[in-house]
Amino acid sequence: MVEIVRLAAEAERPSLADHQPWLYVEETDGLFFGSGGAWNAAGEWVGYGSLSEHDVDLTLAVEAACEWAKRYSVPTIWVFASK
Repeated sequence: MVEIVRLAAEAERPSLADHQPWLYVEETDGLFFGSGGAWNAAGEWVGYGSLSEHDVDLTLAVEAACEWAKRYSVPTIWVFASK
């Protein structure tokens, strides 16, 4: 299960170790951009960048991020939004 931590849009980003997987959904100008990084089963780094069709809505952005987080065992999605 993926934990979703909601913070204010201007909140400070968490301090994570270099090897820790991470995933952010960040509000900018009314859009919700997702970005992240993790390691796949083969030990290769994989990056996440949201798709524009998900960026228009916070719920869509978090749902898409959750799918990716589950696939790559990212335990937490940090959501920075005013809503």
